[in-house]
Amino acid sequence: MLPRLFLLLVLCASTIAAPPPNVVIILADDLGFGDLGCYGHPKFKTPRIDQMAAEGARLTQFNCPAPFCAPTRSSLMTGRYPFRCGMTQNPAPDGGPAADALALRKSEVTLAQVLKKVGYATGMIGKWHLGHKPGSLPTDRGFDEYYGIPYSNDMRPVQVLEGVEVAEYPVVQATLTTRYSKRATDFIQRNKDKPFFLYFAEAMPHKPLAASEKNYKKSGAGMYGDALADLDDSVGAVLDALKQNGIDGNTLILFSSDNGAWFGGSCGGLRGMKGTNYEGGYRVPMIARWPGKIPAGQASNELTVMMDLFATVLDVTQAKMPDDRVIDGRSLMPVLTGKAKSPHEFIFGHLNSKLATIRDARWKLHVLPASQMKLKAGPDGRWADPREPDGVTILAPYEQYNLDAHPGLTTGVEPARMQLFDLQNDPGEQVDVAAKHPEELKRLKAAYDVMNKDVPEIDEVKRVPIK
Repeated sequence: MLPRLFLLLVLCASTIAAPPPNVVIILADDLGFGDLGCYGHPKFKTPRIDQMAAEGARLTQFNCPAPFCAPTRSSLMTGRYPFRCGMTQNPAPDGGPAADALALRKSEVTLAQVLKKVGYATGMIGKWHLGHKPGSLPTDRGFDEYYGIPYSNDMRPVQVLEGVEVAEYPVVQATLTTRYSKRATDFIQRNKDKPFFLYFAEAMPHKPLAASEKNYKKSGAGMYGDALADLDDSVGAVLDALKQNGIDGNTLILFSSDNGAWFGGSCGGLRGMKGTNYEGGYRVPMIARWPGKIPAGQASNELTVMMDLFATVLDVTQAKMPDDRVIDGRSLMPVLTGKAKSPHEFIFGHLNSKLATIRDARWKLHVLPASQMKLKAGPDGRWADPREPDGVTILAPYEQYNLDAHPGLTTGVEPARMQLFDLQNDPGEQVDVAAKHPEELKRLKAAYDVMNKDVPEIDEVKRVPIK
């Protein structure tokens, strides 16, 4: 009788459901593919992020669907390509009435809304950039609480919101990363006894770069290195909070960037930068850590894309999306555990409302000519940012980077339609091989045409030039 009772107790214990995992997504702003130590940068020091990578998985072919802010963030929040959720351009409070009114459509369902329905506490800190008018802020889209600048830290007015109210103006950006970190650790502490989702959208290293007194002029790698030191400390603070609260082993952390680097950063030997349709605009770091679930020391070259983070979170939390819409992301757990190949045969890249590129594991086709940064230099050879300082926004105006600090390759064939690049042998997109591989061009174009049938005609917003 006793052995049977013991066996019954063991079986009952084994069927008790494990507590739902916590989820933390940390999204850097304009962090380039080559900006981190664990991605090969020789000068920028990021020991806490590097350690996170050593304790989890690091992806080397992770892509954004667009080379700038809001479209990528919409894909992260919805699991859908920007053209599906109508978020193909950046909202801008200082870009004229049309840009000021841009926002994620009300019909879209965000990751926060999905998780909130299954009992998660939901908090957001930092840059939202999916609408800054009443009805479009994070607390309107599934987050229980919000603290941050709702758009880029150079858009006017630069102000921090607490929920929907202005909490700080002007903003002291030198302490912003540190204060964001304190908010993040506080959220973790307050919600340690229940499942939570924390979306931590960092301000750095978006321009204007700013660094705390602790790290200013201490990195030995200029203002960019100083700002990355703050970012690294911030990630470390989150990791420490999880451990100190005893929930490290039940928390999935995903770390990435919304697009490639701006001037001063590094795209890791790729061509182009933020705002371009070369790999330097699309490819970014992605690190995942979950002790006991994701084996330490994983490095994967499998093709992945931002929407996969959405699908991964749904997978591990068992949350369900409405079945009335296409979800483009796929769970990365099989890839992160080293058990599977990429869930994608192809991924696509946006140029505003149009699909501009298609690529697979090796080949990339520029159906449209690649976009390039078009910043006009003044008589002194430097570009002048048209946005004037707002309060104490520009703390070190003469230490901000300029045209002579391009983060990516600027060489290679001139942009044109239907250019094909062999990313396996030419990751810098220098030589068009369309004439040598017409069969690959034809194959990719056929797949592009299938997807492009779903792309609606979208009236693009003309932003008012900033003077």
